[in-house]
Amino acid sequence: MKQSLQIKMGQQLAMTPQLQQAIKLLQLSTLELQTEIQTALENNPMLEMQDDDSGDARENDAADENAQEAKDRKRNEEKQTVDEKQTASADAGDDSFESTAETNEPSADVMPDELPVDSAWEDVYESTQPTSSASSSDGESRDFTEFHNSGISSIQDHLNEQIQFAPLSERDQIIAATVIDAVDDNGYLIDEVDVLLEGLNRDINDPESQFSQEELESVLLLVQHLDPPGCAARNASECMGIQLSQLPASDVCESAKRIVADHLDLLAAHDFSRLRRLLKINDEHLQEAIALIRSLNPRPGRQLVNDHDQYIVPDVFVQKIKGVWRVELNPDIAPKLGINSLYAGMVKRADKSDDNNFLRNHLQEARWFIKSLQSRNETLLRVATAIVERQRSFLEFGEEAMKPLVLRDIAEQLSLHESTISRVTTQKYIHTPRGIFEFKFFFSSHVSTANGGECSATAIRAMIRKFIAAEDATKPLSDSKIASTLVAEGIQVARRTVAKYRESMAIPPSNERKRLN
Repeated sequence: MKQSLQIKMGQQLAMTPQLQQAIKLLQLSTLELQTEIQTALENNPMLEMQDDDSGDARENDAADENAQEAKDRKRNEEKQTVDEKQTASADAGDDSFESTAETNEPSADVMPDELPVDSAWEDVYESTQPTSSASSSDGESRDFTEFHNSGISSIQDHLNEQIQFAPLSERDQIIAATVIDAVDDNGYLIDEVDVLLEGLNRDINDPESQFSQEELESVLLLVQHLDPPGCAARNASECMGIQLSQLPASDVCESAKRIVADHLDLLAAHDFSRLRRLLKINDEHLQEAIALIRSLNPRPGRQLVNDHDQYIVPDVFVQKIKGVWRVELNPDIAPKLGINSLYAGMVKRADKSDDNNFLRNHLQEARWFIKSLQSRNETLLRVATAIVERQRSFLEFGEEAMKPLVLRDIAEQLSLHESTISRVTTQKYIHTPRGIFEFKFFFSSHVSTANGGECSATAIRAMIRKFIAAEDATKPLSDSKIASTLVAEGIQVARRTVAKYRESMAIPPSNERKRLN
């Protein structure tokens, strides 16, 4: 084979450290970004948080010094007459009024009506309005969720506190502590009675001193009737039966007890005709018994469990100002970073020492980090603005007006790659007048319409939810009937598609939605 040399021209993307850092910041969520920024501040002495109030404070101090100097000079001047002072004051007042009147002209912030969407990157950093995470009056920044769940005990603490006041012997106290420790967050007993009894007697060698099943069952019954009633139950039937036993006796209550004890499966299947035959009651009586069962709490422990709710911090705010939808970044997730001027001034060009190289490298890394962070925020704002432009109908009219949108549409509009749009829209949230939504929410597939158009899958889900909410509970709509209704409105959708959308919204089928009169 003959060997030869050839020259070819081509283009390829080099994954430089700067590009890798920009991609990494782009796909981070708000919480992850805050952690990354804090890590960078700790590891790089060249980076620092810039406080907008520091410059204002220095300006105020300089103004105070100038005012004091002016007062000193005024004392050395000759005193003016009262008339001259009044005249000067009047002139100054007229001049100040005129200048104020001149500045009250219509500002440049008034947006023309023809602009559908407006976004301002500069306004995000220049805004000095207080935010939800503003520091408290004592100057310390505090999280508003710091004391949100304070004082809420676990279900074990709640039950143990009541057991302490019960007239129990030392043996019964030990049994009660064992039973309460085996209660899960829903309030159910996670171990069988035999397992609990074996654990109690494991370290007791004397047969006469061992705990009996009768003792355990007695204490278990006491724990089950503590507040909230039904805790330490072994199943849902026992849990609701305990709650019904504390209600006043009545025929309806007795029927409800029979249903939860023996026919809970029929109630779950909405087999009302068979329930009427087995209980030998009419529709009205059965309806009252079912209503009583639905008023019970099948998970009594949930009302005491401290789940530490996760709060979503939106990345972008969208609001309508003077008829224009305005898109702005959340200033809390875009902190203003800067270069430490003191350390930056220590860098010398001609110095090749280790200390100088250390400062120079960290200075370059700080500049790259700030540039990558600004690039992330600019891309996030561009994508959010493009989404709002496409989905203005949703902001105006709701989910039924949602338009079909895929990542490729935004990528082509902004001349970006689909992978970039995917990174931007993952774990990023937008605050709108209709609520807080993930960016991914605005992207959905489409279904063809009769007139050749397209309808968003999100809009179809909203229509299905509306049809089911307005249906007759005694004759719920089937998937075929809903599909026929959508086809009549010009949306070409099959029954299996309706079933798929209904299941994705956790809506049960028609036979399980059926109710009595």
